[in-house]
Amino acid sequence: MLELKVDEIVDWMWEELQLPHLRMKEGVAEDDDFVREGWDRRGARSRLDRRRSLKEAIKRRSVQTEGPVFSNEDLRFRQLVKRERPTTRAVVFFALDVSSSMADRDRRLAKTFFFWVMQGLRRQYAKIETVFVAHTVQAWEFEEDEFFKVRGSGGTVASTAFNKVLEAIDERFDPSRYNLYLFYASDGENFSHDREAAREALARLGGLANFMGYVETAGPQTRTLRSETAELFRQAGEGGAPTGAYVLAVEEDVWTAIRGFFRHEAVGDEA
Repeated sequence: MLELKVDEIVDWMWEELQLPHLRMKEGVAEDDDFVREGWDRRGARSRLDRRRSLKEAIKRRSVQTEGPVFSNEDLRFRQLVKRERPTTRAVVFFALDVSSSMADRDRRLAKTFFFWVMQGLRRQYAKIETVFVAHTVQAWEFEEDEFFKVRGSGGTVASTAFNKVLEAIDERFDPSRYNLYLFYASDGENFSHDREAAREALARLGGLANFMGYVETAGPQTRTLRSETAELFRQAGEGGAPTGAYVLAVEEDVWTAIRGFFRHEAVGDEA
């Protein structure tokens, strides 16, 4: 029987996927890099372009039949030019509703989704930062190992999570230097009095983020996105923000959501 290591399975799963809407940040230098630009007749031996030199010799002998087979004048050396590389730096925010209405099963589905997203992204991008936010009626930022263990109680105020992300962006992640991504998981419930505050915060995030993904935990028989929170993301999308949403009802939905988001296929109610 063929045996595969976990790393090999993840590599295979993520082979053709990528961060949606990844953009180069023009004018922001990540590192100086040397790129090849043209040829010269003089240069370091290590930069000798043998193929180009041979072509030059053939071209010369086509008009100088009596000349030498090869001469120093045929040599061509690759020229290197120092260029600034625009940054492809990215930060991914993972926000999780841990209020009382989120059952153990709901949290497990959401955390499984987040875990596999991180495994894939870290294989594809050398410079990715992650921020973990959990919330009930308040929001807190956690270290990664703490985030996957956190449990909460009380009601749900989604705007606290969105504002915590905005706070981190304002303080540490300049949008002109970072590609910004948000993935939010919830059971869809939110206090009605928070509707406008959450809508405004999400709209502001939509103006900064490259992509905002929403996964909603639901019972096995529920396959539609009709909740208060799903409506917030739908409105953000209608306002021009790059968004996607999927239901997580069973374990198999985790990879369906990942594949949809990262192949740019996320389409609300079809999930």
